[in-house]
Amino acid sequence: MLDIIPGNRVKELDKAFIKSEGITSWDLMEKAATSFCNWFMPLFENSGKRIFIFCGPGNNGGDGLAIARLLEMEGFGVTVVSFEDSIKCSRDYQINFNKLPVGVKIVGCEDFDFHQIGDDILIDGIFGVGVNRSLSGRYLEVTELLNLSKAIKISIDMPSGIPSDGVLVGDAFKADYTCTFQFPKLGLLIPEHADFTGKVEILDIGISSSFLKSFGQKKFFIQQQDIPPFHRRFNNFSHKGDFGRILLIGGSKGKMGAILLCSKAAIRTGSGLVNVFAPAEEGLILQIGVPEVMVMSQLSDVDLGDFDAIGIGPGWGLEIPTPFFEDILQSCKSPLVIDADGLNLLSKNKYLLEILPTNSILTPHLKEFERLVGPCKNHIERLKKAKDFSSKFGVLLILKGAFTSISCPDGSQYFNSSGTKYMATGGSGDVLTGMITSFLGQGYSPLHAAICGVYHHGIAGELASKSKRRGMTASDIVEAIPKTYLKLGID
Repeated sequence: MLDIIPGNRVKELDKAFIKSEGITSWDLMEKAATSFCNWFMPLFENSGKRIFIFCGPGNNGGDGLAIARLLEMEGFGVTVVSFEDSIKCSRDYQINFNKLPVGVKIVGCEDFDFHQIGDDILIDGIFGVGVNRSLSGRYLEVTELLNLSKAIKISIDMPSGIPSDGVLVGDAFKADYTCTFQFPKLGLLIPEHADFTGKVEILDIGISSSFLKSFGQKKFFIQQQDIPPFHRRFNNFSHKGDFGRILLIGGSKGKMGAILLCSKAAIRTGSGLVNVFAPAEEGLILQIGVPEVMVMSQLSDVDLGDFDAIGIGPGWGLEIPTPFFEDILQSCKSPLVIDADGLNLLSKNKYLLEILPTNSILTPHLKEFERLVGPCKNHIERLKKAKDFSSKFGVLLILKGAFTSISCPDGSQYFNSSGTKYMATGGSGDVLTGMITSFLGQGYSPLHAAICGVYHHGIAGELASKSKRRGMTASDIVEAIPKTYLKLGID
């Protein structure tokens, strides 16, 4: 799992790594440039496109110059567009400038004809991770011109103008790809920057995860290789009781689809026994739609402690009597999963937050979250409020969206790397609730249930969307869940 390092500590990290490895800062820059080219070559080596690299005066520009040299050596036609005379630039910029082969064309931005760029490739090496102010002057003018181009746009480390840990003010380079080194920067993971970052690629430059940890601030990026160790293993003598007995509470007239999707998802995720509490008059929908579940219409004779996990909310409606919901919360001593109308009921009756079982998992989308905590001016503020909420009430809070975040009571936050834009469809959240409840019921810790739930949910969306794209439905996500185990090698 990758630590997400604050932008103001990246230079400190680089210096410490350089010292520990006995290398120079130029050597580290060469590692970054080589890693970039190793990613770039398979995609564009036969494209026939010209490459224009715009280099600012700092080390991001130095990265651009090193990339220019390596790509020219591979036979690409490369033009470097500079903003400053090299003697006014950083030391490593100057070293790489002096190493440029004669085949690389060099032109100052004031002399560059922007009309010559067609459907070629633009590489942004203007400003990197260290930018802490809005673009202005000729940097802004050039960026605005580049954004008008139809070329493929690639940013080195960060799109120029995007702050590492804050929210953009003004304009920035609009990349189709952002190639960031070793770990993602927080600024790449927030929705305000979606139009600028494009597809984020994390390129390895040889800094180990253990080295990164001493510079982190309890923010982590979840990767595929992190998931298998979190999974429980079962043996040949395991029976359905070992895979968890769960209860899902939800459904109302006209909203039975939500609890049906949730139930199907729990079964596909591996629950041994799925019970559903829903209105008696609607029970036939479940028994026909999901014959594997057991449907109940009253809880008065049920000991909620007999269930390994309970999920509440999908399609439940807001007409549920508050005392009934309060009784459920007080009767449960183990963590709950609460979504949808369960969250909306908490928002309307905030005193109930104080009686949530410790380490319960709440799964709001952005609007549901703001009903809980109030308006947020941007996603950075939203993440802070999520961390504070989680610590205050002792719960895990999953803030759904691209790079779904998981905030924990100890102040740590985890960001998911799986998923696709095509998952923005009705019922997708209900599927996630069923998956997380299933993992919790199978004996996973709340944190591992949350991490595995959001990651497998994202992978299922990716797999289902390959053939469906915008036509993908929540049901398609459910049917792809078993394939996620195959993809990750989980038996």
